[in-house]
Parts: sequence; C-alpha cells; structure tokens
Amino acid sequence: MAEADLALMAHLMRRAGFGASRDELEARAAKGYEETVEELLDPDGHGVPPMNPELLIRTYPFMEAGFGPPSSSSRHIFYLINNPRPLEEKISLFWHMVFATGNAKLDNPQEMARQLNMFRSKGLGNYRELLVELAKNPAMIYWLDNNYNSKDQLNENWGRELLELFSMGQGNYTEEDVFECARAFTGWTIAPKPPSIGLGRFMWNFEFRPHDHDDGEKNFLGHRGRFNGEDVIDIIIRQPATVRFIARHLYNFFVADETQVPSWLHTPPRDPVAVNIIGDAFVTSNYVIRDTLRVIFNSDFFKEARFQRVKSPAEVVAGTMRLVGDFIYPRPGLEPLGQECTYMGQFLCDPPSVEGWHFGAEWIDSGSLVRRINFCADALSNVGYPGVKALVQRIRDRGALDPDAFVDACLDLLGPLDVLDSTREQLATMARRDGALKWDTEGEVQASTRRVGDMFGLIASTREYQFA
Repeated sequence: MAEADLALMAHLMRRAGFGASRDELEARAAKGYEETVEELLDPDGHGVPPMNPELLIRTYPFMEAGFGPPSSSSRHIFYLINNPRPLEEKISLFWHMVFATGNAKLDNPQEMARQLNMFRSKGLGNYRELLVELAKNPAMIYWLDNNYNSKDQLNENWGRELLELFSMGQGNYTEEDVFECARAFTGWTIAPKPPSIGLGRFMWNFEFRPHDHDDGEKNFLGHRGRFNGEDVIDIIIRQPATVRFIARHLYNFFVADETQVPSWLHTPPRDPVAVNIIGDAFVTSNYVIRDTLRVIFNSDFFKEARFQRVKSPAEVVAGTMRLVGDFIYPRPGLEPLGQECTYMGQFLCDPPSVEGWHFGAEWIDSGSLVRRINFCADALSNVGYPGVKALVQRIRDRGALDPDAFVDACLDLLGPLDVLDSTREQLATMARRDGALKWDTEGEVQASTRRVGDMFGLIASTREYQFA
C-alpha cells in the first residue's frame, strides 16, 4: 500500500471525522479515496448503520433525562468517539459551533440533545431546510428570545443573529432588514407545556400563533411583500453574501484555519480561490451541504491542506480516544472524559456566547496546552489500551529497530505524522539513549513495549500532534 495513499486517507478521516485506527485507515485506503468519500457522505447508501443510542442509555440512564450540562457534554463526546458515521458527527459539531446554543441559558439538556440530533439528521442536507428547522427549534427559539417576539412587541435577537452569524455576516444588511426580519418571525414560538414540578421535564415543541404574527407588508433586503419566516429565509439564501459566508465557514472548519468570524468583513479569505470554488459548488448543488463537501474533499486545495488546522478540544479528546480504543463502550469515567473538553476550553453544549467558540490558534493558551499535552500523552503512553497494544504489536512485527527507524515507525503509526526536522531529532535523541528496540527475550519485550509507549507519549506532546 502506497504511503501517500495512507497519509491522504488519514488526512480525510481527521477532517471528515475524528481520525481512525491504523486498521481502519488501511482498510479504507484499500477501498479507495473516492469510494471512502462517498461512504462518508452517504452512509445509508453504503449500509453503514446509524448510532445506537441505547448503547449509552443502558449504562447511563440518567443521560436520557439530561440531569445537567456535564451529562450533555459526556453524551456528546461519546457520540463523537463511537458514531459509525463519523461525518454525521463532524457536521453536527460544525453546526453546533456556527449555530451556537447553550445550556447556560436553556437549562434544558434534553433540548440541547434534540438540537444536536437535528444537526446529525439535517446537517448534510439542504441549507435552506436546515435554517427553517433551526428557526422552529425550541432550543434556538428560547436561546435567542423569539418566544418573546410578537407583533405588538418585537424582539430582534433571532432576526439579528440569523443575518449576522447564521447566514450573511456583518456589513451585508441594514438595521431596517433586522427589524423586518424580526417582523417576519413573529408568532414563531414554543407551545405551552405542563410544569416539570413533580412530573419530570416535558419536551418543548414549536408552535406558530397566527394571531401573534405580523402579516403586513415588509421591505427586506430590497424585496417587498407580506413575508413570513420561510419567505425571509428564501431571500437570505439567494444572497451572494450568504454564499460567501457559508463557503468561508466550510473552508475554515474542513480545510484550514481562518481569522475569527468578526474579522471576516475586513480580512480577505486565506484562500479566495478555494472559497470561490466552495461557493460555486454550494449554489450549483442548490445549497446542499453534502454535495458541497464532495467538491471540497475531492479538491486539490483540500488534499494539500494537511495539518493546517489546530484541533479543537473535541477533536483532541475524540480523536485520541478513537486511536487508543478507549470508551468504545460505555464504562465508568465517561463524565470526567466529557469534562476534558471543558478543561481545554470547549464546554460542549454550552458555548460562551451566540458567536460560538473562537478557533485556530485561540484554542491554545498556557493552561489549555498543558491540559492537552497531559491528556494525549497519558492516553497514548498507556500500553494497556487496546489501540495502543495493537500499535505496539505492529512495531514488534517489524523486528529489531535502530533508534532512528524506531522513531520513524512511531511517527508513521500515529499519523502518518509530519514533524519538523528539529522535532524528529529531539525524539531520535531520546530513542538513542537506550539503543535499538529488541524483542528476543521476555525482558526485552517488556522494556521495548515500555519504550514504545513512552515514545508515543512524547510524540503526543509535540506541537505537530495538536494539528489536524
């Protein structure tokens, strides 16, 4: 199997998922890159089963009730690790970051879980349909106060964020457009429900109240009519600004780190040609995310953009667990694992604001970097994990290795991972202290196994391991 094919497949699985074991990478590389892209985009058509929620609920029944935000983040990280449809999980994380909604205000983990399920089921489909679903989503309605938006007393929060953060971006609309957008969504609210006291928590449901809807003529983005919310969304998706905004979001999340969203009005894209290609694909596909991602994954600019994104905490935790083979079934310790993302700066299901998380280099500060390194090094140096055992066995199968070959083998199996010459030399210097790896006697097996685990831990602590 060509090394280049394996490296490209590893790149695809880091971006379209959360990485993969060496066995999975080799199986997918043998199947072929284009075929793997199609399977990721269309798991139903390729017989890939959906995630079984009962696997988690049988062990952690309280997570179904959603007793608290930590349970929500733990449930989410379990899905990121174990969903057999990795792109479905990756797109849910993408939309969770773009359409930021959080438990800090909702105080309703069940509704956060339901919103994430909506992103899983609708996230690869038509963007127009996704926006309509989002506008009717009770978690979003409550998050942005549209339950207080009536024809007699407007609330502009949802209308403003729909334009600024969810579709067009700053500088592409006026205050009048915000006002008229809010009018169009009057009456879109949450239905009454029984109180939770003594009965447990009931789910929220969308309700449209015609008597509370402003049905008058509106002037929105240069169009006049008696628009409702869906009419406004139809106008929004046809705007060139919307196409550029979504294309840049997709580039930033799947290809390479950009500047932060508030800077996009004044800072040009990192790769304008690539963003234009993505935008053209978005329009040609009639705004279908799945078809747009197909163009991205098969493009040269995607294939060449390796290790150009700082991993988010969710990618660090889920990717490392997938590699070492831990938490592939529910076990004690899942809740602390879910909190690892929080300690690294990303509280899943509770973003810091409607703007979501800042990404790229801003994921890293002195505290979060130490946490990242310790987490990754501890996991990958643990030769008791099934995934690490399998990697150690692969190195053992190569026989005796001199220190330089030993380092190269470890870098290959943990990626294949590209590192700077200076980084590789530091790793090789550590390997030379104990000479060649040998596997002839029981004592040599134990010592070499320990050395491989230690080398994996060292590689996990490098700067390069923090990039996808």
